[in-house]
Amino acid sequence: GVLIGVPSPFHTTHIFKYSYLPFHQIRMSSHVVGQNIDKLRFDWGVTDIEKQTESLMQTLKEVKDSVANVKPENISFQTVVQPIINYDTLSGVISSNLTFPSQTSTDKAIRDASTSANTKYNNFSIDQDMREDVYKVFKQYTDKNEALGPQEQRFLDKVMRGFRRSGLHLPEDQRKQVQEMFKQISEKSIAFQKNTTEDNSKVLLTADDLEGVPADVIKGFKTETHDGVNKYVVTMKYPDVFPALKYSKKEATRKTLEKCFASRCKDQNTPLLEEVVSLRHKLANILGYPTHSDYVLEIRMAKTSDAVQKFYQQLRPKLAALAATELQTMLQLKKEETGDKFDGKINSWDFSYYDRIVNEKMYSVNEQEIKEYFPLEKVVKGTLDIYQQLLGLKFVEVEKPHVWHHEVSAYQVFDKDSDKLIGHFYMDLFPREGKYGHAAAFPLQRGCELPDGSRQLPSSAMVCNFVKPLPDTPSLLKHDEVETFFHEFGHIMHGICALAKYSRFAGTSTERDFVECPSQMLENWCWDKEILKRISAHYKTGEPLPDSIVDKMIAAKNANSGMLNLRQVFYGFFDQTIHTRDHIDSASLYNQLKKEITLTEGQEDTNGAASFGHLMGGYDASYYGYLYSKVFSADMFDQFDKNGIMNPSIGKKYRDTILAPGGSKDGDEMLRDFMGRDPKMEPFLHSIGLQSFN
Repeated sequence: GVLIGVPSPFHTTHIFKYSYLPFHQIRMSSHVVGQNIDKLRFDWGVTDIEKQTESLMQTLKEVKDSVANVKPENISFQTVVQPIINYDTLSGVISSNLTFPSQTSTDKAIRDASTSANTKYNNFSIDQDMREDVYKVFKQYTDKNEALGPQEQRFLDKVMRGFRRSGLHLPEDQRKQVQEMFKQISEKSIAFQKNTTEDNSKVLLTADDLEGVPADVIKGFKTETHDGVNKYVVTMKYPDVFPALKYSKKEATRKTLEKCFASRCKDQNTPLLEEVVSLRHKLANILGYPTHSDYVLEIRMAKTSDAVQKFYQQLRPKLAALAATELQTMLQLKKEETGDKFDGKINSWDFSYYDRIVNEKMYSVNEQEIKEYFPLEKVVKGTLDIYQQLLGLKFVEVEKPHVWHHEVSAYQVFDKDSDKLIGHFYMDLFPREGKYGHAAAFPLQRGCELPDGSRQLPSSAMVCNFVKPLPDTPSLLKHDEVETFFHEFGHIMHGICALAKYSRFAGTSTERDFVECPSQMLENWCWDKEILKRISAHYKTGEPLPDSIVDKMIAAKNANSGMLNLRQVFYGFFDQTIHTRDHIDSASLYNQLKKEITLTEGQEDTNGAASFGHLMGGYDASYYGYLYSKVFSADMFDQFDKNGIMNPSIGKKYRDTILAPGGSKDGDEMLRDFMGRDPKMEPFLHSIGLQSFN
């Protein structure tokens, strides 16, 4: 599945990205539920959200006015830059109070109010960020060339780059055009995300339709009676649709499910995506860039669209050769199963079904058997123990915390050596209606220095959608879900362990093609025999995974890795392709590239792009980063692999050089600090079953 790593609460394109209301203006509600462990509020109603949005906008205007009105003789870092730093720092938490409910609240009225607040604030802040009077004052200060500390200089450089990338250097008529286009992109992106979050597509199926689907999965489906026939409701939420696609023996059932899944939000989101692609292209041209991809990649590690294309040109043929062999194996299995009805193809609705059969028949790996060893409670405890040991931390669960839903848990994080409190995190792990549908880490309160020199502690939320426990069975995770848990918790630790001075560089505020790297590296722990035993316990016997199963799992690690990685190439290539064009037919292009790259064919009258949230949620022209950053993560893991994966000195070095800087250094500099050299491609190639590009 496509998972979003670290979405920002605001999907912004404007300059001052984390700007909200100072704490002294927050009105706390009187009906506090639970113990507050930070400055966050999860009990604001519609009126609270509306009032705080207005107040926040007023504060933003006052800060910008104060900068714009600085007289030339008084221009200094303290009068021009520091007010913006303070605003970022003191007000960031309010953005979470206002916008996080759109992803997690059980009350649709609150979700709608939260989405409206997002739209309203974004439009207002775009106006404020396009103020020529503020730009001129910053330009005058920059021209003084004062000597600054490294983080101060980095902050100033990024603000000035933001002004240029927002068109403040352009003539007034073009500035107004840019301003309006930023607003349109923002509004349409927020609407797109709202549609995907609110999607309630479903398929009604009989027990006969669901032949092959495990009983524990079927037990989790709701039921409805139609014309006297009892039918199961299969939603398009991951815990419903993925197992159904993986296990349904009947091809007609898989085809129906896949069509529904690939048609989510098609009618509402297709025009929004296509309009935004055209707007982004026009905007990039006005700002002096050939394409939107070039505009985006200027501030990524890859730097240019040519570098991304070269990466794909090197990788894709190798993966395609590997995938061709894997495809033949799948086709043979399908032929054996379907006999006279064999169509000679692995279709999009076949892939996960035959991927499972390859694992079962070629490697004797049985997912249903394996997941019995991964009850969620054991995985959580084992994972938390490993992170505490590896990073020198101590977690303490908070009793009766102030949270947004009764299923949410909260923890304090202490540095083990000093016993000093360094942050908090929340875990919201089960699906519910209206909740964000993927797996992600949300940075809710950013760790940074406060104006008085004290430190604001970070708080992050891990939001996932694992299968809910049943009366007679706990929540059991598939191994790839265990990987997901490790990955997302890696983002949480990045937010907690970062020590950057300023909010703008807090935690995961790194280049988008680096941000996945620390978490991807930690997925490797899920393939180590000793770690697998630590995080597993059969839900009936308490026994850890036996060696016989672990050995088969590790042997099957790269099963179908060619085809699986080609799917990632497809998502990234589609993203790059649409963002190098001035207009698109997204459904046609999506299905054409899917067939060409993944070797599996989609269905007519579908559009997977309409629910591809990354395209409108901050990963536009950046999805390549998932594979690109795996090159770095595999190379980083090599350092652990050679020295012991629980080696405390390597763990400390990783915490100090990769996590602690946050976004205060460039990704390539952090990698050199950790490894003592430039990254190499070989560990990545080896990790996916390839040897070299030569």
